[in-house]
Amino acid sequence: MRSSVFGNLEGQGLPGGFVLQNGKMLRVELPSEVLAKQGSMVAFQGQMDFDYEGGGLGKLLKKAVTGEGAALMRVRGQGLLYLADNADDIHLFYLENEGLTVNGRNLLAFQPSLTWDIKRVQGAGMAAGGLFNTTVAGTGWVAVTTHGTPVLLDAARMPTYADAQSAVCWSTQLEVGVNRTVKVGALIGRGSGEAMQLAFRGQGFVLVQASEGPPVVKAGS
Repeated sequence: MRSSVFGNLEGQGLPGGFVLQNGKMLRVELPSEVLAKQGSMVAFQGQMDFDYEGGGLGKLLKKAVTGEGAALMRVRGQGLLYLADNADDIHLFYLENEGLTVNGRNLLAFQPSLTWDIKRVQGAGMAAGGLFNTTVAGTGWVAVTTHGTPVLLDAARMPTYADAQSAVCWSTQLEVGVNRTVKVGALIGRGSGEAMQLAFRGQGFVLVQASEGPPVVKAGS
């Protein structure tokens, strides 16, 4: 796997298509197609068509049940497409017959040569929010976003834990579960606010952003 976060993209003779225009904007070179987060287009040059991409009935049902998975669009045409998401930092990955699991809100774009699906973290109940993630696999480019400069953690060094909203993406070969740290004090309103995390074990990496994502607005507030 090649990535800007690994520092191994330069001088590798990789296929074109995805280029960082700057740290917060992705340039996609067409002709071909690309799957991108809905609303992420900020400009384009040339002729392009934008269509809703549901991924089929099975994926639509998973999205409805889990709430996971970025709403996608399929872009076809010829020219230059510029993508961004709220001025977040953008990081490129080039997969070589391998997989990457991405938090749906951090998935900006990927090439249609890659397959994708929505999967549940083992040990997380169906009612637990934020514990369904999108897996992309195959050979091609993927662009993810982070809120702030992320940290790259090597899960092989020691057991690794991350907030479910802060974990941006990770190696698909990692064993992922749920770590609960609820203490007695939480029952009387003295909790730490960090009652549950994703737990990673095995050979692979976890990319963690400097944010837990946008605040959740409670109903009626």
